[in-house]
Amino acid sequence: MNSEISRRRTFAIISHPDAGKTTLTEKLLLFGGQIQVAGAVKNNKIKKTATSDWMEIEKQRGISVTTSVMEFDYEGYKVNILDTPGHQDFAEDTFRTLTAVDSAIIVVDGAKGVEAQTRKLMTVCRMRKTPVIIFINKMDREGKDPFDLLDELEQELQIKVRPLSWPINQGARFKGVYNIYEQQLNLFAADKQKVTEKIAVDINSKELETHVGEQDAQRLRDDLELVDGVYPAFNQDDYLNADVA
Repeated sequence: MNSEISRRRTFAIISHPDAGKTTLTEKLLLFGGQIQVAGAVKNNKIKKTATSDWMEIEKQRGISVTTSVMEFDYEGYKVNILDTPGHQDFAEDTFRTLTAVDSAIIVVDGAKGVEAQTRKLMTVCRMRKTPVIIFINKMDREGKDPFDLLDELEQELQIKVRPLSWPINQGARFKGVYNIYEQQLNLFAADKQKVTEKIAVDINSKELETHVGEQDAQRLRDDLELVDGVYPAFNQDDYLNADVA
């Protein structure tokens, strides 16, 4: 029993309403091998409701009313994902959920930035010393400049950040992200419902231009150079100890 307990990792997906919590949960289940096709919350082109929205009111309104728990195995760990309500009317359920997680994933809309409920949730995480990962969502829509977003996160949430991935353009020109932590390229495909391969690429090689084009390749190199110069290196112990202020 102790070995089963030690291999479990529990994450709560939290955010302001409509930032994309349930959609992110679906993609985690997809990439974790738990489902074959990711459901959509408000997309009529995909005739499948989100796995975590199981109540009739959730299916009808496209919102999460209660916390749903899903799990999958990943590299020897049992990962539990808690999809929480974002609407203020159901916030108490989210606050209770945060007492039972190893880490919170705060989803932020790339166009809207930090919103009212985001601030409240960050305050709760800080009070309870809950490790936090921030996921910037909706990069395939026109939004704020990535560096402006990082500044906003630090000022509004009173935390220090370190990017672990970086977008390659945004909106209609969005081509994917470069995973700084794994040094891999994740190319974007519209309505991507199935798992695609990651591409290991040296950002200083001509291979990068092959995948994203000359202009975006150079901008990515410049952005990453600035990221390394401005932000501290990722420290896993600081993250696990919730030492982010």
